[in-house]
Amino acid sequence: MSCEQRYPAEVFFVDGDGSHLHSSQHPNHLTWMPLPPAREKKKGHGKSWGFMGLNPGGALIALMLFMLVFTILGFEAYQILQLREKLKDIEKVEPQAAAEFSVPLKQIGYLKHELGLKEEDESDRPAAHVLGRVQNYGSEKTLRWEPKTGQAFTSGGVVYRLQDGSLQVNETGFFQIYSRVEFIFKKCSPATVFEHLVFKKRAKKPSSETLMVARRVGFCPQPQHSWTTESYLGSAHHLEQGDRVFVNVSHPNILSHSHYGNFFGLYKI
Repeated sequence: MSCEQRYPAEVFFVDGDGSHLHSSQHPNHLTWMPLPPAREKKKGHGKSWGFMGLNPGGALIALMLFMLVFTILGFEAYQILQLREKLKDIEKVEPQAAAEFSVPLKQIGYLKHELGLKEEDESDRPAAHVLGRVQNYGSEKTLRWEPKTGQAFTSGGVVYRLQDGSLQVNETGFFQIYSRVEFIFKKCSPATVFEHLVFKKRAKKPSSETLMVARRVGFCPQPQHSWTTESYLGSAHHLEQGDRVFVNVSHPNILSHSHYGNFFGLYKI
């Protein structure tokens, strides 16, 4: 038989001043004393933190980085503004350069209204273009022309004189004069020769003045039954008011019958 021996719990009490210690026994009862409250941890323990949870050193570095970024952005914006100003200056200069380049064009007749010059009516410009005329010339060598056939015309006071086959100008100046003739030789040999001549006469001077001439010989390499050849003359000359211009050929009766193969003209430069 076992017996359970119980020991009363012994509790010690301490006086308020801590000078006496008492004990008390209560059978079958335990007396619990509350534990002293835990001490609160002191706030602010350790290092203090600055702006956005950064310490003062880190905040200073972040501030310097922000300042560097804004400085770079500001410098790039300044460069863009300078580039825009340069582009504006270039746009202002380009029209002036174009105007300077167009000056030579104005000097040769372009954009006359911008220079305050009077535009010339092309229908009033001294000019003429006459076509070949088929006829029996006999011994006469001065050619006659058609002034109104096809593309033939006269303008600006230039007159075609039917009686002598000349073009008469009624204005003094420099004129480009040209003439083309085409021959069809029924018999041709190395000794065959032809001549093409342009000359002028003045009203008070009976003598003529040669302006252009072409002489050809040996154009047939060997005797032929027929041969076609042509001659063209053209150059600029000074003509006075009333001057008459003529065309002579050595063989007028063997000219081709093509109007457009034989022509004569002039125009004021």
